[in-house]
Amino acid sequence: MPPSRSTAAPTVPVRVARWVQAHALWLLALSMLIRLVWTLFGPNGHNLVDLHVYVDGSAVLRSGHLYDFTFSRYTPDFPLPFTYPPFAAIVFFPLHYLPFELVGVCWQILTVAALYGVVRISFELLLGKQVAAEQRWRTAAALWTVLGMWLEPVRTTLDYGQVNVFLVLGVMVAVRSTRWWLAGGLVGFVAGIKLTPAVTGLYFLARRRWKEAVFSGVAFLATIGISYLVMGHEAHRYFTKLLGDPNRIGPVGSVINQSMRGALSRIVGHDVGSGPLWLGGMAVTVVLCLLAWRALGRDDRLGTLVIVQLFGLLASPISWTHHWVWVVPMLIWMLHGPMRQLLGTKILAGAWLVAMLVGVAWVLSFFQPTIWEISRHWVLAWLGTVNVVGALALLAWVAYAGRRGRALPSGAVSDTHVGASAPVPLAPAPHEAVPVEHEAVSAERDAVDRVRQADVER
Repeated sequence: MPPSRSTAAPTVPVRVARWVQAHALWLLALSMLIRLVWTLFGPNGHNLVDLHVYVDGSAVLRSGHLYDFTFSRYTPDFPLPFTYPPFAAIVFFPLHYLPFELVGVCWQILTVAALYGVVRISFELLLGKQVAAEQRWRTAAALWTVLGMWLEPVRTTLDYGQVNVFLVLGVMVAVRSTRWWLAGGLVGFVAGIKLTPAVTGLYFLARRRWKEAVFSGVAFLATIGISYLVMGHEAHRYFTKLLGDPNRIGPVGSVINQSMRGALSRIVGHDVGSGPLWLGGMAVTVVLCLLAWRALGRDDRLGTLVIVQLFGLLASPISWTHHWVWVVPMLIWMLHGPMRQLLGTKILAGAWLVAMLVGVAWVLSFFQPTIWEISRHWVLAWLGTVNVVGALALLAWVAYAGRRGRALPSGAVSDTHVGASAPVPLAPAPHEAVPVEHEAVSAERDAVDRVRQADVER
């Protein structure tokens, strides 16, 4: 007589999954140790070129020549200027009083801690605060942090000493907050440091959080006002002359620029600027974003936030690979959200994971003669659209699958309930019993997922 389901020995994948869960914190500590060893002893580990720009650039704040500063010790082909709003120099200014080695190590540790915060809040937005606080989801957050550290956007953020993870964390805290002044103030503050988070104002508007949207603008204007008070001439120079010059930020056509403008420029062999080709590409992006937004449940806060941030990454003239930290919340939504059971979602999530673990753009960077040369072989040009094509494919899939998936049988659980209540975890811990109410919700949810999958893939 074959063993019953309850007594059968677990399969190898299940045993591996249980071991990984049981040692999640040790794996996180090991990943952090490997990262620090590379930083301290690797041949280029402590270059941290962007952190040098933050620290060394802010040190010249009082000289009145902030935007004449460049850092070229490790980048002789492109001396790195201070390209951020003047308020960023004010925020970073105290760091130059500390030894750079200490700043670098602390920056790495705090970046990983911030990444853990991003993952935890992603689960809170998806599951609700109470469910996300359960042990199995805290374990899942630790494991996602381990994985996230080795995805290209976070890996390069750590390599360069970039600020991106802190900015994403600021946005996530703002979106989660129910206090309008805190939510708006945080978005305005982080936008004052780097302009890219300002797109979150569109999220507030789309979700009719009017006070947050208005106050984020007020807070951002306050950062500009402070900048004029501290360094009037340089602030005026930045906002009137330097702000609209993407070439000052870096080479638009380099493969590590994964924006719509960068991708189209590499395909046609010259900078498309904001001309008809770019406008056409962005028109398609806007339509897909609107359709994807409408296809999601009203309470899918993580999914709708990811849509807005993907739009910002595609619309920006420069979106370096390390700007794409939003890939981590995006993957969490794909693998734990309301469409996780659909074959198309699994294929897209797998493709994204492979591309980000390999670092396709990083690999392709070795095949471009210089960072300034836009024209290249058509195969390299199209391969270099990896993030852009991946984002458009996800938006199109969400728009299609979400709309089709709403045709559920009478009395079925809604998309909002399915996506927000209790997505299937990575695997229950071996010592952890699954509550009865979660089993009931899971059974109901799985039945709905099977109906949706059959409907979408028919």
